[in-house]
Amino acid sequence: MGGSSNNCYRIDFDRLMKLRLVVARIGEMDNARWWNTNKLLSSMGTTALKRGFPVTYHFAQAKAVIAVASSRSQEAFTSPVGTVTLWNLPAEIEDEFENCYHDWLDDCEAWKSFFGEIKFLSGADILASLIQCGLIDDTIASALASLQRSVGNRAVVIPGEHPLDDHLLTMLAGAYSLSEPGNPVIPYAKVRV
Repeated sequence: MGGSSNNCYRIDFDRLMKLRLVVARIGEMDNARWWNTNKLLSSMGTTALKRGFPVTYHFAQAKAVIAVASSRSQEAFTSPVGTVTLWNLPAEIEDEFENCYHDWLDDCEAWKSFFGEIKFLSGADILASLIQCGLIDDTIASALASLQRSVGNRAVVIPGEHPLDDHLLTMLAGAYSLSEPGNPVIPYAKVRV
């Protein structure tokens, strides 16, 4: 699998992919209605893409929904300079994330159970979904409870300045819990350079 970053950031790219996939699945039209993909990460999307991509269809689904979620999030809220969102990380991180697809595609079998799990996620409870997928713990869930919406209810800031690491990425994913069906609130945070 993709593993950890080789640069100064401490990021497990497999974990980043899983966080993005859970948020992307919950944001689909049949769940929280944050972006306009409908069941693409569910069994319906599997059926639609498996014929054209018999081995790599899971990653075709992932790329499509991640691209839509990223675009919709940027339309909803432009994060300030020096900050990151789950979908908008520094260019070198995004490049390395893209490069991980080669490893993931070479080992599709290792991802089969995770894609199987997210296809059945339903509703708008992002925290429950992240817990169900083993991606969030009580410490982070407690920290998220103190967050509040800002900027006209379009965003939520993770207060302070943070290292760009797995903890921050998990906070960014979990902070989608302040969203409402049909109205995504985009979490962002200032990162240490």
